[in-house]
Amino acid sequence: MTTFLLVIHLLVTLAMIGLILLQRSEGGGLGIGGGGGGMGSFATPRATANALTKATMTCFALFVILSLTLAIMAGNRHGSSILDKLDTPVTKVEPAPAAPVAGDTVSPISAPAAESQPSTEAPAVPVSK
Repeated sequence: MTTFLLVIHLLVTLAMIGLILLQRSEGGGLGIGGGGGGMGSFATPRATANALTKATMTCFALFVILSLTLAIMAGNRHGSSILDKLDTPVTKVEPAPAAPVAGDTVSPISAPAAESQPSTEAPAVPVSK
């Protein structure tokens, strides 16, 4: 159902974009807008403008209704949200010890404890004279 509504929504959106681009600019900003058309025209400019306006308003109404329907359908899903997972504590995973290399007599588990202790001696700092 959602896929069907999304396809209809896309078609309505493309139709609305086309209708908006077909309409004549009211301000005449670029100075190019359709021409007057003589007595033998298919439709007068005013009738064409009214029809395009009505079609655009219909597409807009469909666009809003489909947008709200899709938003409601997306909100009613029973899946979890990313925000729901923020309260979950993160567990720390310890890395596994490395396997000993062939010929190595010292395993990482039986390493001397003295090497892991920090040095208590202060490092030598050069003093300028």
